[in-house]
Formats: sequence, structure tokens, C-alpha cells
Amino acid sequence: MGISNVISLLSGIALFLFGMALMGDGLKRVAGNKLELILYRLTGSPIKGFLLGAGVTAVIQSSSATSVMIVGFVNSGMMKVRQAISIVLGAILGTSITGWIICLSDIGSTGGWLDLFSTATLTGVISVIGIVLRMAAKDPAKKHIGDILMGFAVLMFGMSTMSAAVSPLRDDPTFIRILTSFSNPFLGILFGTLFTCVLQSASAAVGILQALASTGIIDFSIALPIIMGIAIGAAMPVLLSAIGASVDGKRTAMVYLVAEVTGVILFAAIYYTLDALICFPFADRIMTSVSIAFVNTVFRFIKVVALLPFTQQIEKAVNLLVRDKPQQKTVEPEAMRLEERFIQHPALAIEQSRLTINAMAEEAKRNFVEAVALLHGYSDERFKLVEDLETSVDRYEDKLGTYLVKVTEREMTAKQNAEVSKFLHTISDFERISDHALNIAEGAKELHEKNLSFSEAAAHELEVMEAALTEILSTAIRSFVNNDLQLAARVEPLEELIDNLCDEMKLHHVDRLQKGLCTLGQGFVFNDLLTNYERVADHCSNIAVALIELESDSFDTHEYLNSLKELKSDMYERYYEEYRRVYQL
Repeated sequence: MGISNVISLLSGIALFLFGMALMGDGLKRVAGNKLELILYRLTGSPIKGFLLGAGVTAVIQSSSATSVMIVGFVNSGMMKVRQAISIVLGAILGTSITGWIICLSDIGSTGGWLDLFSTATLTGVISVIGIVLRMAAKDPAKKHIGDILMGFAVLMFGMSTMSAAVSPLRDDPTFIRILTSFSNPFLGILFGTLFTCVLQSASAAVGILQALASTGIIDFSIALPIIMGIAIGAAMPVLLSAIGASVDGKRTAMVYLVAEVTGVILFAAIYYTLDALICFPFADRIMTSVSIAFVNTVFRFIKVVALLPFTQQIEKAVNLLVRDKPQQKTVEPEAMRLEERFIQHPALAIEQSRLTINAMAEEAKRNFVEAVALLHGYSDERFKLVEDLETSVDRYEDKLGTYLVKVTEREMTAKQNAEVSKFLHTISDFERISDHALNIAEGAKELHEKNLSFSEAAAHELEVMEAALTEILSTAIRSFVNNDLQLAARVEPLEELIDNLCDEMKLHHVDRLQKGLCTLGQGFVFNDLLTNYERVADHCSNIAVALIELESDSFDTHEYLNSLKELKSDMYERYYEEYRRVYQL
């Protein structure tokens, strides 16, 4: 085997790996936007988890990618280790589908019209269709289909290049001697493990083994231990993904290694014991690309089906291998939800962002309620609670803003882009509501420290205003959480009423000052409260408008509000009158 063959082999491997990556990425983008959420939501039983793990892995062509997602699920608290085990076992089986796709490279030219189905012709036709879709299509989904076809064509070409490069090895005594040594189970498993650890892909390792099979010197006794070693080596990328994960995240990654090592040990022990007793006749059978794919699938199927009933024992094993850390620092719920691993999967990242913003919204609302309660019964403990809640909401905004910006760097569908835009527009409104809650609490503290109290009329007006604000805040948050446009449409009429109530209350306050019923000290706090109340209502309006405008692909809030108030619909007037009758000074 000369230097030109070595270079051809390396270029074939490079093309093969690139084609696999391109095809896998295209498959993820076309089919993966919802697969991640399906994987998370529909894993209620071990059998469901197993089937979904196998199905999703077959589609995205990577057991490592599926397992890394599962590590993220567990690390963020979305899933328990026990739930993850069956999905990982399904992923181990699902990855065998790639070997069958590679088998298409065995289709050769037989002359006549059958030449149309040869690898060279098939690769050429697919690559032409792929490049046309990639360059001419405007729809992103069609471009991704073009990526899949181009990736497949490059993979096939790489496979052909590898097969051609290794063909001289069939007569090389040194290569034959080295390859024959792998019939020793220990050496074969060790080689397969190390080879896969370097490649970081079981599918790629099996593909290269299929290319080597074209030499005609790989028999079953050589292929089986290498395939078993490839299975163990596939755990490496999953283990690397768990660096920095929580204890349960590390345990989930360890599930892959434990399942593979246990399965290989049991399978090897049973097979080689039986082979020693009865001497299997197929041990000397020369392997082809198809037979390697078949053995790989059968081996993985037997292994995972045998392990599936023992998920509890696997869980105990990983718990022993990865011990709980003493005095482990508690991770904040919002930090756990915003799992960095999900950024590679926008559907998951957006779903987790949605849940986190919902929690942020509820916390902002709680802070407002606690702040208003201070006006009616001040305590230092409650004031400290408002400060703590405000700090927590600020952290939400910082983490969500950073996380969502990272998500925008990924390719997303139009709907996903709109969702992220809505989130980025509204997180600042929730944070500002919490800021105003702290301002209200500080007003309550000033009243307490200066021993001030409002007149009966002022207190009544504030109670009416607080009731209206509680309703508008609840309505805005419920409409956001439930994506309820009808509920969102009720916010703006109530916001206009609150503005009018604020103006009316200011006039009443001036009148009370002139009559000597209120003092200037009370007046400053009263006006500050009204200013903060009005701002809270404004932010509720912003949230509802962002929700409504999302449907029209526009975020021109100012223009929308102007047109809304100038062209007041019957529904708007009806809602306004309904609220006006309830909230009267």
C-alpha cells in the first residue's frame, strides 16, 4: 500500500465523516425541531422511552446526540435518571440504522439499465438534486433537504474512496497478520474501543469497518469483537458531555458506559462459551458491508432487550459509581432550566425559556402583591422579602437575556424566531414590574418610619387602584402564560382606565391638600405610589401588546396603541365600561 493509497484512505475518511455530519445536521433541522420535545414529553414508561430513544436516534443518526440531550434533561431536573435509562438503551439500538444506509454503497454496476441503480449513478443523481435544492430553494426546509442529500452523496463518495484505497490491502501480509490478531476477543474489543474514542462516533467506526470489509479478508471472528469494542467506545462523547453537569447528569452519562460494558461482557461471555462448546459454523464467514450492518444491529438488539428489564439495577450501579457530593451547593431552579446543552436544540431551549419566563412572571406578580401588603401592615421581614424577590427577578432577566441571545445564534424556524422575539421583549417588562414593587415597598417603609397615614378618602382610592392593578397584572400574566389573545385584549382597556383613575386621584389629592385634609409629607408618598402604579399598568400593556403583535409579525407598539385607542372597537368600549363600573373612586 503506497503513499497515494494512504492519502486516498485519509481523504475518503474525511469525506465520509463530513458527509455523515452534513447529513445528520440536515436531518436534525428538518425533523428535529419537535423530536426533542416529543422525546421529553412522551417518556412515561420504559417501553415508550426505549422506542422513542430508538426512533429519535434513527432519525438524527447519532446515539451520542440523543444521549447528550438526555443528560441535559436530567441535569436541568426535567427528567429522572431512571426515566433516562430506557431512552439511552433505545438510542444504543437506534444508531445501528446508519450501517444500513452505508450498505447502499455496495450497489454496483451490472450492465444495462441496472447501471441506473449503481452507487456511482445514485450518488451523482442525489448530489445534483441536493445542490439544486441547496442553491435555488428559498424555503429553509428545502435547503436542509438539500443538505441531507448532499451529505448522503459525500458519504457515499467517501465510502467508495475508502474501499478503493484499501483494496490493495487484501494481498498485504502485514495487514492480514494485524487484522487476524483482532480475532482475539480482547484485542478486537480494545481496538474497536480505542478507534471509536478517537473518531467520537460509533456510526463512523462501523462505516469504516464496512469499507475494510471490501478487502474480503474480514471474517465474522474479526468483525464481532471490533463491533463490541465500537459499542463501548461510543460512550466517550457522552461522558465528555457530562463535564460540569450535576451528579444526576453525570450518572445519566455513565448509564451509556455501564450499559455498553455490561452488555458486551455478557454477550461475549455467552457467545464465546457456546462457540467453544459447539464451534459456530459462521465464525469463518467472510463479512460484507451488509453482513456487518446485520451483525451490528443484532448485537445491539440482543444487548438492549436483555438489559431493559434491569433498569433499576443499572440505576443502582451508576449511583454507586457517581456518589452524591457532600454539602453540594444548591442550584437555582432557573439556572437548572436554562441548560446550556439545549442551545444546540432550539425547540428545547425555547420551551425551557418559556417555563422560566412563566416562573419569572409569577415571581414579579408575587413581589407586587407583597409590596402592596406593606402599605397595610409594615414589617421589616416582609420588606426584606420584597428586596429578595426583586434580586431574584433581576437574576431571571440576566440569565434569560444571555440565554436567549445565544439561542438566536442558532438557525430557527419563523415561529421559533417569533417566540424568542416575544420573550426578549417581555422579560424587561416583568423585571420593571418587580422594580416598581420595590419602589412601592420603599414608600411603605417611609410611611412607617415617619409614622404617616393616609386620610380615609385617600386610603379608599388607593384600595380601588390596587384592586385594578392586581387584576390587570393577573390578566396580563395569564394571557402570556396561556398565550391567550382574547385575554390579552382585555388588558389595554383596563390600562386606560387605570391612567384615568390616576389623573382623577391626583386632582382629588390636590383638593385634599387645599382643604388641609392631607399634608405635603403624605402627598409626596401618595404621588410616588401613583407613578409606580401607573408604570406597572404600562408594563402590563406592553406584555399584552407583544403577545397580540406577535400574530401580525410586528412589534411597533406605539403605532398599535395609537390605532387601538383612535379606532376603539365595540369590544374595547365594552371592556372599558365593564371595568369602569367595578373600579369607581
